[in-house]
Order: sequence, then structure tokens, then C-alpha cells
Amino acid sequence: MAKPKVLGIVLAGGEGKRLMPLTLDRAKPAVPFGGTYRLIDFALSNLVNAGYLRICVLTQYKSHSLDRHISVTWRMSTMLGNYVTPVPAQQRLGKQWFLGSADAIFQSMNLIVDERPDIIVVFGADHVYRMDAAQMVEAHIESGATVTVAGIRVPRSEASAFGVIKTAEDGIRIEEFLEKPADPPGLVDSPDESFASMGNYVFTTDALVEALARDADTADSRHDMGGDIIPMLVGMGEAGVYDFRPTMCLGRRRRTATTGAMWEPLPRTTKHIWTWCPSSRSSTSTTRSGPSSPIIFNNPVPSSWRTPRPTTRSCAPGRSSRVRRSAPR
Repeated sequence: MAKPKVLGIVLAGGEGKRLMPLTLDRAKPAVPFGGTYRLIDFALSNLVNAGYLRICVLTQYKSHSLDRHISVTWRMSTMLGNYVTPVPAQQRLGKQWFLGSADAIFQSMNLIVDERPDIIVVFGADHVYRMDAAQMVEAHIESGATVTVAGIRVPRSEASAFGVIKTAEDGIRIEEFLEKPADPPGLVDSPDESFASMGNYVFTTDALVEALARDADTADSRHDMGGDIIPMLVGMGEAGVYDFRPTMCLGRRRRTATTGAMWEPLPRTTKHIWTWCPSSRSSTSTTRSGPSSPIIFNNPVPSSWRTPRPTTRSCAPGRSSRVRRSAPR
């Protein structure tokens, strides 16, 4: 089977009001984390390390700091046509800014037309986690779904704070997408847990384009990926869930909606820095100064945090990456 052509789209237009004053002068994905890194580096690292080297970052609010970080730090091999590029709101379809995450992609449809991908991977830009996106794409292709939603298992008692995925008896096909339900449904194989949506999606290109066009013609739509596009495809019986747990290498994914949630994982992250080399893939990204990008750290992970997985020679730790720069501008 031929390897599918994949385009990565990272939604980085978030205003981040709940992270004030950290977002006073920059967009939420540009907020510094762990020294010289930014929140967006986690999503970009996940995509680049998976071998997806053509990535568009859709920006809107206070984007200069984010644009500068991406342009200076995330440099790909242009000889092979690879890129990580910030794409601002361009008002291609009228005198209006992005109305939501779905509208952001719809207004940037030229990126899809130019690239002509088979698969489109849509990730958020402000979560702290590690994922091999290639495994999610493989699961998407095997399932035959037109959209696959990444779900993370959370205690059912805590699931009412999230968008929750209700699956069919096979544990894969999504029957219902619930926004902060009072009584979250349990999992088929674990009644005390629920699937919380991670906001990461893999689409078959034709299905996404058609859904975006239909959503754009819906007057009462919020034009949101999680609130409108996914429920639309779920209602058509074409959505599946990707269980993030079997592939997790670092404890838990962290939301960064508030300053408290953002800084809570930082002490252990900086004390025990991890190395990630899924299978034998390598990155081609470079940076002018500071630690090499993407986020590949070099100290071993405590065994209590790590899900056992096969190791390869390419995962051998390198030199220690000590941050000696001042805080990012």
C-alpha cells in the first residue's frame, strides 16, 4: 500500500484569555514553557517526529511572537519541499476574521488545494503531551472512518469537565459526541472511565472539505471543529475514536487552559526530561540558537511514568540539553 500524503494543520489562533497575563502580548500557543520552548512546540514536535514535514500553523490573535518563533526555530529542508509555516487570517472569503476553528480551515482552503493531501491531521497548539501521530493515522486508515478523534481515558467522575466520546459496542465507532455531560458514559472495557476528546483529529481529505463547505452554509453554526464538524460526521456514522492510552510515553496529557493547569506539570517536566524517538524516525528541523528543535530531551524517563515499548538504537540519549538562554521574547 502506497504511503498516504499527509498535511498537518495546527490551530494556533487561540486568544487564551484564561492565561492572562501570560497572553497579554502574545497568543496562547506562543506562551513560553520550560525555558526557551513554547506551548506550540509540543504539537509541532509530535507531527515532525512522526514524519509529517509539511505543516501549516493557522494564526490570528497577537501572532507576531508566534510567527517569529516558528520562522526562526522550525526550519525544514526546503530541498525536499518540507515546511512549517505560519498562516495568518487572510480574509480570502470576505471582510471577516476567523469565526471559529472550522472557519479558519475553510478560509484557508487554498492550502489544501495546493498540497492535495490524502490525509489531513488537525492538532491543537496549546496542550502539553507527547504522541506519535503516525500511529493515529495508521489506525484511521485501518478503521475506514472518514474522521478519527483522539480520546484519552479519564475517570468517569471527572469526565463532565470535558467533551466526551460515547462509542459503540466495538469500542471504536463513535455513537455520540457529548459536550460536558452531567452523566458521562463509561467505556465498553472500563465502565469507570470515559473517553475525553483531546481535540486532535485525522480526516480523509474529501470528507473534511465536504463537511467544511456544509458547515459554512449553516447559519446557526459556531463553525467549530469539536462543536460542529465532529458531531456532523458522528451523525453520519463516519467517525471513530483513537485510544491514546496504549501509545502514551509520558504520564498524562495536560490541558493548559489556566495558569495553574499550565504550571502544575512544569517541575517534574524540567527535573526529568525525556527522550522520544518513535521507531527509527528522525527529524530534519534545526534552530539558530538554544536546544535543537523539535522537543527531543535527553534525560531518561522514570520507569513509573513510562509505558513500556520497544527501544531502538536511534533512541540513544545524546548530550544534555541545558537551557542557557533568557526567557523568550
